[in-house]
Amino acid sequence: MSDVDREIRRRTRRSFLFGGAAALAGAGAWEWLRTRPEEDGLIWPLRRVLRANEKIARAYFSDGHLARTFDPAESGMPRANGDEGLDGDFDPAQWKLRLVASGGREVSLSLDDVKALPRVEMTTELRCIEGWSRVVHWTGARLRDFAARYEVKAPYVGLETPDAGYYVGLDGASAFHPQTLLCYEMQGAPLKPEHGAPLRLVTPVKYGIKSIKRIGTVRFQDTRPADYWAEQGYDWYAGL
Repeated sequence: MSDVDREIRRRTRRSFLFGGAAALAGAGAWEWLRTRPEEDGLIWPLRRVLRANEKIARAYFSDGHLARTFDPAESGMPRANGDEGLDGDFDPAQWKLRLVASGGREVSLSLDDVKALPRVEMTTELRCIEGWSRVVHWTGARLRDFAARYEVKAPYVGLETPDAGYYVGLDGASAFHPQTLLCYEMQGAPLKPEHGAPLRLVTPVKYGIKSIKRIGTVRFQDTRPADYWAEQGYDWYAGL
């Protein structure tokens, strides 16, 4: 056997041993990870990674952190994606918006009360966590103007559908961001039922899972609100 053949065999044997050791270590690490207890619907090492990412994102987030805007001519109707909380027996004529302040004060409001706030139009990208996106023209009132009008403020805002079937939580900085709207029109027309009529949230600094359709309750609170998709293992912050 030549020196070259012996060297090839030596290197092949060493590569095989290293590769086998790496595979065993990877399998062991995966087994350890897979068997960890859950925190908020996700095994705790992954949940803590998401929380670390959130901490970094919140550190640089500000009112000046604006989502890109587009010419309305570039916009169009998005998919009617997701029907959690959109009860088929819903009667729009009976709809009221329930505002709950952190001190326990409650106010019942109509769509006209929301429309009485300064009207804002913007054309931004709706980005779905599934990977698709669509530029959409929105019309509504800033959530920050809504909070100022009714003299409410809190570190967190929770929103839920009238049947409580879908709910989201927002940190205060995101909730009161200038591009976070209580939206009542899409593409220049009132919202359709499948897109959240009569009122939905739009927040282009977050993935679409935060833009809850058919808002029934807006709750200003001191503790982090529950969030439908975070409970399924997704990121609570869901920032872009």
